[in-house]
Amino acid sequence: MYRNFFKRFFDVLLCSLALLVLWPILAIIAILVKIKLGSPVIFKQDRPGKDGKIFKLYKFRTMTNAKDKDGNLLPSKERLTKFGKILRATSLDELPELINIIKGDMSIVGPRPWAVKYLKYFTEQEFRRHCVRPGLTGWAQVNGRTAANWDERIKYDIEYVDNLSLLMDIKVIFLTVKGVFCRSDIVEAGSQGNFDVYRRKQWEDGVVEKPADFVE
Repeated sequence: MYRNFFKRFFDVLLCSLALLVLWPILAIIAILVKIKLGSPVIFKQDRPGKDGKIFKLYKFRTMTNAKDKDGNLLPSKERLTKFGKILRATSLDELPELINIIKGDMSIVGPRPWAVKYLKYFTEQEFRRHCVRPGLTGWAQVNGRTAANWDERIKYDIEYVDNLSLLMDIKVIFLTVKGVFCRSDIVEAGSQGNFDVYRRKQWEDGVVEKPADFVE
C-alpha cells in the first residue's frame, strides 16, 4: 500500500509544503546564480527515471559558461566557482528537484538518477534499480562513502527496491539531513569516475560478462 499509493502521496504533500516554506530561499539562490554564474539559472539534463523513462532533471547551475580563446567551454573544474562549490556542498543546487518530485519524475527517496548513457551497461539484475522512481536522496547515498564503488552503490539501490517501506524512507531522510548538517562524506555518483568506463574494465577482466547483443 505504501509503495503503490502513500509514497507518492507523501512525496507531493511534503514537497508542496517545502516549496511554500522555501520559496524565499529559492528566489534568493536564483538571483545569486543569475548574478554570479549567468543564465540559464536552472540546469536541465536528461536522466533515466522509473522503468528507464527519460525525464529532464532540474538543478541550480553551479558552473559558469567560461570559454577558451577558440570558443570552447573550459573544463568543468575551471568553470566551477567557489559559489558553485558551496551550492553543491550544501546540496542547495538540488532544491529544484522538488519540482521533479511533484511532477512525478522523482521521489524524495530512491536510487539517484545516473547518466542516460549508463543505461545500456546495466545487467538485467542491476536494471531493477529503475523499478521505482529515482530519488533526491537514497539508501546508497547514506550508506556508501566516497570509497564505495559502483557495484556497492547498485547493491544498495537494489536493496532499497526490495525493502522499500515508510520506515526505510524515514531512516534515509533522517540520515541525509544528519549528513548535510554534519558535513558527512556522502557518496556522489561519479566520484570514482564514469560507470561505463568501470563496466568496460570489468568486461575486460572477465568480472562481468559482456552482453552478446551490446551495441556501441
